[in-house]
Amino acid sequence: MTSLDFDRIRTYRARTYHLLPGQQLKSPEEAVAFTNERGFIYFWPVNGVEMPSLWTAVAGNRPVADEHDDPGHRTWGWKDSLLDKRVWYYAKMLRKKATMIALEVTPYFYALSENYGSPEEDYLTLYKQGRLTVESKMLFEALLLKGPMHTIALRKEARLTSRDSESRFNKALTDLQANFQVLPVGIADAGAWHYSYIYDLTFRFYPDLQEQARFISERQARRKLVELYLNSVGAAQVRDINRLFGWTNPDSERALNELEKTGAFQGGLEVEGHPGVWWGSKNL
Repeated sequence: MTSLDFDRIRTYRARTYHLLPGQQLKSPEEAVAFTNERGFIYFWPVNGVEMPSLWTAVAGNRPVADEHDDPGHRTWGWKDSLLDKRVWYYAKMLRKKATMIALEVTPYFYALSENYGSPEEDYLTLYKQGRLTVESKMLFEALLLKGPMHTIALRKEARLTSRDSESRFNKALTDLQANFQVLPVGIADAGAWHYSYIYDLTFRFYPDLQEQARFISERQARRKLVELYLNSVGAAQVRDINRLFGWTNPDSERALNELEKTGAFQGGLEVEGHPGVWWGSKNL
């Protein structure tokens, strides 16, 4: 079994995560370029998940600051200003956390979603099959019938304004985002904080996405996403891939085995101090 030094992996990630001196992002344009470079990133780092994030690429490898005036929080303004610009796909996606996805990569994610060809009707099929909650159905229908709405108006239209419905509303909204059905597309001056996301239906905001994903098989999609992930993190185990994408061992292992045949990746690696079998990018 080939041995790999974890310090080498750490050094590789410092480069791909933009943590080296002089690499820190300084503008929204650089943030978009970073997302395109990596394929997909988190907005903030997520505990227990190894992946580049916009926060660390701007603020360095440190916890997200509680202070609102921390210079690292300029990422929030960048993200808000770009929501309606269609420069990336932004939503609570991977592990239902805020994720930026390069537009050319988005069809590969969409190909793995439960969207089959008629979004205006698919949600009803999912609901009848018990894979869509009644709250998600109500939110989707409200946006379908009334058009884009900010959070306050959406809760009212979906009849989920009571205090005890707040958690169900938030869960429904997150579930719809994770399945590429709804996404935030702007900011409204609404609510007690004078700040609220505006939401729209994915198929309406990105009308070409369905056609772009049409001929991408699930197998091709998984292979592409694992390729991008390994090129970002350098090396990982099957469990890391499962944890990030929510896949099973057979799906992840099939993608890894196919990538190994290309010669750009190698399996059967051993990392000292880190038990288990690893897969690594030849870029290491």
